[in-house]
Amino acid sequence: MSGLSEEQVERVVALAMDFARQGRSGELVEFLDHGLPVDTRDSEGNSLLMLAAYHGHAETVAALIERGADVDLRNDRDQSPVAGALFKGEGAVVAALVEAGADLDAGTPSARAAAEMFGQTGLLPPKGD
Repeated sequence: MSGLSEEQVERVVALAMDFARQGRSGELVEFLDHGLPVDTRDSEGNSLLMLAAYHGHAETVAALIERGADVDLRNDRDQSPVAGALFKGEGAVVAALVEAGADLDAGTPSARAAAEMFGQTGLLPPKGD
């Protein structure tokens, strides 16, 4: 994001994070198309994908995956996007992340452990898939 001051970059990142949280795919994609890195993270290490996944925005998750978002990028608490989606019971998001190759054994807790803890094992693919 060359040409922007540090303050302007912080503002763009804050807006992008809000767009991810709110599932505002169109605006978020516009930022990405204008140079915002797809794996941009906030001060807690949450990626755009993490926030979209946690808040159940399957369309936004798909748009980020299409643009190369790292489906296994964990936040500063070692949580993965798929574990966050499982915690919230977001089946469509879990399915999109799993289809994109998300590691169900990465992070703390792992997605498998999160599914067990929160009664969401039905959202996981059968073992061996």
